[in-house]
Amino acid sequence: MNADLYSASGEKKGTVALPAALFDAPVNAGLMHQAVVMQMSNRRGPIAHTKSRGEIRGSTRKLYAQKGTGRARRGAVRSPLLRGGNKAFGPKKNANFRKEMPRKMRHAALRSCLSVKAQGGAVIALESLRPEMKTKEAVLLLGKLPVQIGRPVLIVVPSRSDALTRSVRNIPRVKTLPAAYLNPVDVLGSRHIVFLTEALAKAEEVFGSSSSS
Repeated sequence: MNADLYSASGEKKGTVALPAALFDAPVNAGLMHQAVVMQMSNRRGPIAHTKSRGEIRGSTRKLYAQKGTGRARRGAVRSPLLRGGNKAFGPKKNANFRKEMPRKMRHAALRSCLSVKAQGGAVIALESLRPEMKTKEAVLLLGKLPVQIGRPVLIVVPSRSDALTRSVRNIPRVKTLPAAYLNPVDVLGSRHIVFLTEALAKAEEVFGSSSSS
């Protein structure tokens, strides 16, 4: 499978062969769904928290005598039966939403995602990018590429580049990502994926079928 290749100035230079191990893999929709659920669940943090009896402010003194009053038995004011008391069996902030998947399954799911995007024509290649380019230059370059400005665009670079990240982070819905950090959520959530040619080799090295066997 091939993808269009563009220069750093936005001119079309021809085509480049996409690694078959990544972009021509069997598509497993169930595995892709499982990987996305795992990733979203691992991003989740507990928010709701109800106080236990020990966290409620108030006296621990018994409200009144156990017998002889004719009223219901009462303990401390912190009881969940009383207004202002703790919540019985409420959610706690120590909830654990983490899920796990074997590395082979995670890599296979990512290869399925990349293959789906390549089959849909969402993948293009770029020869290089100047790390120190300005945001204005990045906008002009994206305008020359076959991408829709305003739709999610993922730029995959061979390694982390803080300067390049700063150049595009103010462009709405454009994100840079090192090849080693490719993941199903970012891949499936992008309308266009722009791979630097060096990033293609790096991604094949990390996620190719030979590395996950």
